Amino acid sequence: MAYNFKDEMCKPERLTGGHRMCAGCGAPVAVRGVLRALKEEDQAVIGNATGCLEVSTFMYPYTAWKDSFIHSAFENAGATISGVEAAYNAKKKRGKLDDTYKFIAFGGDGGTYDIGFQSLSGAMERGHDMVYVCYDNGAYMNTGIQRSSATPKFADTTTSPAGTEIPGKSQNRKDLADIMAAHNIPYVAQTTFVKNFKDLHEKSEKAIYTEGAAFLNVLAPCPRGWRYDESDLMEICRLAVETCYWPLFEVINGEWKLSYKPKNKLPIEDFLRPQGRFKHVFKPGNEYMIEDIQAEVDRKWNQLLQKCGEL
Repeated sequence: MAYNFKDEMCKPERLTGGHRMCAGCGAPVAVRGVLRALKEEDQAVIGNATGCLEVSTFMYPYTAWKDSFIHSAFENAGATISGVEAAYNAKKKRGKLDDTYKFIAFGGDGGTYDIGFQSLSGAMERGHDMVYVCYDNGAYMNTGIQRSSATPKFADTTTSPAGTEIPGKSQNRKDLADIMAAHNIPYVAQTTFVKNFKDLHEKSEKAIYTEGAAFLNVLAPCPRGWRYDESDLMEICRLAVETCYWPLFEVINGEWKLSYKPKNKLPIEDFLRPQGRFKHVFKPGNEYMIEDIQAEVDRKWNQLLQKCGEL
């Protein structure tokens, strides 16, 4: 069926209101967008690595999740959901289950790029019929905004503070979608909240209903860590896409496909300027930082265009 924004927004929410996520946070927007792609008759088992999403939506004995929910430790969401999927298959084979279940894990970049990478890689390599969704907010936001390997270069965090000694984080961010594609799984995609959520919805639907392992990387800005006005969430995401900091693409059975190509690629400072974590790069004498970030964005963008056959 063709995507219809109004119809999708009228679906019953599988993540209810009343949770304690911050205003302007991208994580619950990502979760709701992904779960709307489930068929209403299908049930789901949700795994969630420790992080902002978990501690704010599941305060025992209260939960904002309508589907079965498992809180995993930081490091093992991938292993937990792959184990549940294996148990489900065993029970279904023995005729002990008739219902259709889908298996989805959510983790922030700290629990995905770093601490949980080993269990994620194992689950993807084994080919479990599951989806792992990373809501990427670019740092360990839950424990005090420490840098992660998803944190962009020169970003100001509590463990890479911009000052007289260092200019913020000194390394470029890890390209996790590229690493997941190297696992030769059926589906990998990168998306965020743009326009009417069509890109997020269609990629979530493909990920959930493609047989085998799938990985979604969703840019989910954090107002506390990025230091932007809460009402600017959608604008921040738009700028990330239009500057090509966060390009939209998918990898289907090894074939790279570009989802969107800006008509007029914006300079990276348009994405950096609204964020307090990059305030220092605009100070006199720090022009080299913006030039460095722009050069890396251009390099990765051209590399992606080549993979997608656009160059």
